[in-house]
Amino acid sequence: MKTVCTNKKAFHEYHIEDKFETGLILTGTEVKALREGKGNLKESYARIKDGELFLVNANISPYSCGNIFNHEPKRTRKLLLHRREIDKLMGKVKERGYTLVPLSLYFNDRNMVKMELALARGKTLYDKRDSIKKKDEKRLMERESRIR
Repeated sequence: MKTVCTNKKAFHEYHIEDKFETGLILTGTEVKALREGKGNLKESYARIKDGELFLVNANISPYSCGNIFNHEPKRTRKLLLHRREIDKLMGKVKERGYTLVPLSLYFNDRNMVKMELALARGKTLYDKRDSIKKKDEKRLMERESRIR
């Protein structure tokens, strides 16, 4: 499994409730650009529209050896998920505070592009401070254990 890009900010901004593996509908130059590692999931999110799931605002930079038929970097891409899972997500997203956040973009063992999508709830400011404090304490404990 080769990871192309991750959304590190998602773990800081949201409480992750549930994770799903989804496929993407991409053009040829988008796949080639992802093989070069030119993907970015910052500020991207998923949206359910007319019973279908779409990835919005994800940036896949143009392929370096592309020509005039290269893809648009920030176009909306369709995500592939089973109907039951989309219905489950639709019910949760209608609740107050839930959102769909992409966590990572990777190639699986069959060289297919997959995305890890999370059902998440936004953190408040004091939750963010608490998670930073726990992370610092954990880092300090690991440092102390290495010294001893």
